[in-house]
Amino acid sequence: MSSSEHATDTVWRNWAGNEVARPRRVLRPASTESVAAAVKDAVRDGLRVKAVGSGHSFSGVAVAPDVQLRLDLLDAVDAVDPETGLVTVGAGMPLWKLNPLLASHGLALENMGDIDRQTVSGAISTGTHGSGVRFGGIATQVRALELVLADGSVTACSPTERPELFAAARVGLGALGIITKVTLQTVPLYALHARDASMPVAETLGRIDELVEENDHFEFFWFPHSETTLTRRFRRLPGDTPLSPIGAFSRRLDEAVSGPGFEALNRLGTRVPRLVPPITRFAARAMSSRSWTDHAYRIFASVRDVRFHEGEFAIPRAHAAEALRELRTWVDTHGEPVSFPLEVRFTAADDIWLSTAQGRESCYIAFHQYHRMPYRRYFDACQKILGSYGGRPHWGKMHDLGADELRPRYERFDDFVALRDSLDPTGVLSNPYLDRVLGAPPAGG
Repeated sequence: MSSSEHATDTVWRNWAGNEVARPRRVLRPASTESVAAAVKDAVRDGLRVKAVGSGHSFSGVAVAPDVQLRLDLLDAVDAVDPETGLVTVGAGMPLWKLNPLLASHGLALENMGDIDRQTVSGAISTGTHGSGVRFGGIATQVRALELVLADGSVTACSPTERPELFAAARVGLGALGIITKVTLQTVPLYALHARDASMPVAETLGRIDELVEENDHFEFFWFPHSETTLTRRFRRLPGDTPLSPIGAFSRRLDEAVSGPGFEALNRLGTRVPRLVPPITRFAARAMSSRSWTDHAYRIFASVRDVRFHEGEFAIPRAHAAEALRELRTWVDTHGEPVSFPLEVRFTAADDIWLSTAQGRESCYIAFHQYHRMPYRRYFDACQKILGSYGGRPHWGKMHDLGADELRPRYERFDDFVALRDSLDPTGVLSNPYLDRVLGAPPAGG
């Protein structure tokens, strides 16, 4: 099947609304061959080409000034092997669709983040992760990739086939090739027992190592201006465990602090900023203790109805409490109204070249602000504080660092750039964001 093309006056916006593109061409390829043809046409016409998934990145990583490839038609399941757990899917497969498909075969992703709107290729390419210090990000579950390179050729990579490309392309930012198929190592279907519990900020920070080690998955939320964190502890259970899903009352409570009710409070805080601290204290009190059991993918992912801007940095796990205390001091002393919580998660180290967890156990600290409220001063402070601990910005979230600042934070940064330059010397697959964070290609700047 060939690509379908949209009108050239299409305006694309990401989920948060902070990134906008007006591509000259918008294509929806339905096969690897169509992707390859689109790239060859772009090369012929001297245009840059970028693939886009669900648009859930807050950064400009997927912004396409010239040719935009929407991969939603590449959402087929190519192969499922229940014996080995290997599953091959199209790059445009969204996680919300993949999870129940895997469950129907008795399989599951080993770990995932707290949003399931992303496509598989978008999630791995930007380093999407979950929490659990014994588990890596989604990219660590990849076992093979099919890509269309900048010259329109098609290649595959794995630990044994083009291993250098595989080591880099699992978190490739779309800079090395356009992913068309992904082979994932899944695990047998499992359940989670989830327990939410409120805890004073000081106690949470004092017990971070204990809480991280004693739970399969641990994370917590802290609303600035409040003295309370919501801790979330997940314990892995066999897939045939009797389930007790979250009840109707708890769902209504979730809506109060993350749905229409929270939207209304944020609108009020936007008009009257002095009300933000009491609003956040109310939201913190509304997050009550509860427990429930369900299949993992239904617990990992949460609904995000209220739009926001977000940045996130990964720092060495050992500095988690120290960095959070410094962030708390800044909020307390600068009078900045912050209506969304900090989200704190932990992951294992991995060996992927531009993974934010490369070579070290990591603490991820995500900072948010309601999309109608000013965020720059707060985000700049978070970037500066977390950067002082060697923080690596999430590739799909907001930051303003460039290649010179990022290079010393990654052991294999120059290796990645050299591979990019060899595969795409004229920058066919680049865009302004990639030119900033990697440096412009040698012949395409």
